[in-house]
Amino acid sequence: MAQLKLRKADTCKYDILSLGEIMLRLDPGDERIHTTRHFRVWEGGGEYNVARGLKRCFGKRAAVVTAVCDNPVGRLLEDLILQGGVSMEYVNWVPFDGIGRKVRVGLNFTERGFGVRAAVGCSDRGHSAAAQIKKGDFDWEKIFGQDGVRWFHTGGIFAGLSDTTPEAVVEAMTVAKKYGTIVSYDLNYRPSLWKDIGGQDKARQINRRLAHLVDVMIGNEEDFSAALGFEVEGLDADCSKLDPRNFKKMIEEAVRSFPNFAAVATTLRNAKTASVNDWGAILYYDGGFYEADMRENLEIFDRVGGGDSFASGLIYALMEQKDPQQAVNYGAAHGALAMTTPGDTTTASLREVERVMKGAGARINR
Repeated sequence: MAQLKLRKADTCKYDILSLGEIMLRLDPGDERIHTTRHFRVWEGGGEYNVARGLKRCFGKRAAVVTAVCDNPVGRLLEDLILQGGVSMEYVNWVPFDGIGRKVRVGLNFTERGFGVRAAVGCSDRGHSAAAQIKKGDFDWEKIFGQDGVRWFHTGGIFAGLSDTTPEAVVEAMTVAKKYGTIVSYDLNYRPSLWKDIGGQDKARQINRRLAHLVDVMIGNEEDFSAALGFEVEGLDADCSKLDPRNFKKMIEEAVRSFPNFAAVATTLRNAKTASVNDWGAILYYDGGFYEADMRENLEIFDRVGGGDSFASGLIYALMEQKDPQQAVNYGAAHGALAMTTPGDTTTASLREVERVMKGAGARINR
């Protein structure tokens, strides 16, 4: 099995670089999408959330590669990104055509759910600037060769946006690996993203091709099954009941199929209700399994972004050369904290993450 060896920080401009679409999230709060008259706006995207978490919670130098429509809506997105501290140095601004025939900013409407009512996500992102990213749009030689990046992250959401985005991912990953940058990939399977372009078969075709270029593969049980084709024994239709022993067998099969994987990490979630979940995680590294203790009956305020925050906590720990057990614990604690606040992105601090890792309770901290 491959091993992780990071580039030295003083030779790189950025610790983390993410490639993906950043959308405006319109949040109805305690109401529902189809009945509300008020939305709160956030920024978010599966790949971007990881970079933002590494910047805001863990203090790492972060940048994003994407394309944004140059109109007032795109500039709102810019303002939100800059508040998160993520560099927009590598953002392509695409001229607006006047009404969005050719290019626009993607929107994501998300209601949180409560009790027996599941969370709901509804995307409106067709023809977005990021979905039109193609091979050759960015100078990856400059980014990875001259500027330097220690860790590159992207995922299955961006790869599934259009016919051109997978080729852009291959191009970026290839150059990243040429210069010794670690490549991580979150499968992030979304049925709604793939259903109109070939479903699971298409998702597996694209993701298995990209998997050969990945050092750290991240996902949950549904991701590995739907997006890579590794079946998990005893997994029910909604992925709510999982025996970790069966999932470990699947991870071992994945590593045999893709020996380039230096690490495989997954979150484990049993959604008892929309607002009460069991939450845990597993990391496979250097031939061994490391598990974060399952947090039973974890109260969820907003589940969106929990997996992305798990990824950023895990990446932080691996960057800091912490041992694998600590790495999965950082990821699980950060993911749990991210789900206690609204929005896709974390508001947690490193101190809070480490308090949770030590078993600190919810007694007021003052």
